[in-house]
Amino acid sequence: MIIRKFQYSDLKKVYEIEEISFSEPYNIDILLKLYELGVGFLVAEEDTEIVGYILFWIKEIDNGHIISLAVDKNYRGTKVGTRLLQTAINIFIDSGIYKINLEVKTQNYKAITFYKSLGFVVDREEINYYEDGSNAFKMHLDCPS
Repeated sequence: MIIRKFQYSDLKKVYEIEEISFSEPYNIDILLKLYELGVGFLVAEEDTEIVGYILFWIKEIDNGHIISLAVDKNYRGTKVGTRLLQTAINIFIDSGIYKINLEVKTQNYKAITFYKSLGFVVDREEINYYEDGSNAFKMHLDCPS
């Protein structure tokens, strides 16, 4: 498996993974707009097939943010998400960013456990954070400097 920068030709598969992974997926136009805006956009590729992706950006001078992370359902549990997230964390650190934030639905126990296993901690709960009225945990990771 390789982790590489997103290319326009990856869009269809990334969108398929997005749709399967989230109850309120970003539409394809938003994914394309994020790419055009120059956010960090990496994909995991296995035997020429896209099996996961991560979107991230530098929110403030010293603060990074994970926008979205998803893995094809056939590759979950195979460390694809870990490799994508660790690559993004390394990019943040190389850019002088040592605090990384994200939001996750409070009911998404697998994702919460995953993020905690990589050192993220829950800061607080945001009520009605998502369009469907679901709450979110705001989480962060303090990277070693």
